[in-house]
Amino acid sequence: MQTPSTPQDPLTTLETTLTNEEYIDLDKQLLWHPYTSMSNPTPHYLVEKANGCEITLNDGRTLIDGMSSWWSVIHGYNHPTMNAAIQQQLSQFSHVMFGGFTHKPAIELARRLVAMTPSELQRVFFSDSGSVSVEVALKMAIQYWNTQNKPNKQFFVTPKSGYHGDTFAAMSVCDPENGMHNLFTEALTQQLFVSPPPTGIHDPIKSEYLDEIRQVFQQNHKKVAGFIIEPVVQNAGGMRFYNPDYLNHLRALCDEFDILLIFDEIATGFGRTGKLFATDHSNICPDIMCVGKALTGGYMTLAATITTDKVALGISDQGGVFMHGPTFMGNPLACSAANASLALLNTYDIPNKITQLENWMCEALAPCSKLEQVKEVRCFGGIGVVELKQAVNQHDIQPKFVELGVWVRPFGKLIYLMPPYVITQQQIQTLAQAIYKVASEEPN
Repeated sequence: MQTPSTPQDPLTTLETTLTNEEYIDLDKQLLWHPYTSMSNPTPHYLVEKANGCEITLNDGRTLIDGMSSWWSVIHGYNHPTMNAAIQQQLSQFSHVMFGGFTHKPAIELARRLVAMTPSELQRVFFSDSGSVSVEVALKMAIQYWNTQNKPNKQFFVTPKSGYHGDTFAAMSVCDPENGMHNLFTEALTQQLFVSPPPTGIHDPIKSEYLDEIRQVFQQNHKKVAGFIIEPVVQNAGGMRFYNPDYLNHLRALCDEFDILLIFDEIATGFGRTGKLFATDHSNICPDIMCVGKALTGGYMTLAATITTDKVALGISDQGGVFMHGPTFMGNPLACSAANASLALLNTYDIPNKITQLENWMCEALAPCSKLEQVKEVRCFGGIGVVELKQAVNQHDIQPKFVELGVWVRPFGKLIYLMPPYVITQQQIQTLAQAIYKVASEEPN
């Protein structure tokens, strides 16, 4: 009788037998990447390692990273301080449930966040990602008003051109027309939208924009729980920069009409705009603030929704509990990474470092403004944008950048940079030269 063979571990077989090309083929067959077709996927490149501001592919090519891995890797890759913090925590425990337990990394991180955000923000709720932190903020606002005997306040006002994430409540407050979620319109809660803030960091305030918001508030305040906005920079909705003084006026309007003000700082937080938070460009504090992305220096997924005593105790003082609890809430590894990242951030002179980065990008990208294909070049803080007159084809344009030794991932009409804070001027110059070359080959 034949003895049955011991089944082989398929992962062991894969690791010992596959070539790089076979890995890429399997990737196309098995993995569904973000914003990517399974039948006609954009090229994906096999990463072997990353260090500082460089990503090395498995074929030996090295790319200068202009994206900070979707705006999160602010200290660069493979940072020894970050590595050590995670290794130390890993030697103790990697995770415990946050229901019934607590731990020092979470407590220390909450203390750091409260110390570095506006003084009224005193209570911290951890979650797994930026989108979920927005979900949490919206639920917080609705539940707060329910405890204040205003259960009809269930909706939100938000500007067009905004982006707040890909989960359902977050999608409902993203741009309903030009955003990426209009396919789901009939399934989403129908929120109230106003015009986007007029662009121009230093442009005068336009009263008609504020009048529009006032009118919407006057007509709907009895059912509106909150106003949510990305402060100073609308990011994935178009990389739009606007005058921070609008935030001061929005605070006054929200106070007048009994509406909570929610700031989405997921992309702008932790120094990207030249201050610790974009909120700091104004004179006010939101009722709720969402942070994520760069919170852990891009090492692990973690986000936080930070709120005031007014909201937290308003929900809690009448015996209520906040109805949300992610499985990996307050993950110790992620909190340890965040503590290390914020400690590193504290060693930077953020205003000078980010001003220097802005100056480098403005100078390096300036030649692009002379191209027929380019509508505008604009920079603010650690963000540099080349806006084309026509939308790019992601499938075609991405390989061109890789061939030039850089990692730049455009979307729509925008070719932009959000590099790590530790990038050099020469690396910025190389990124900008690649953008100039690729943009010059796009149709007018």
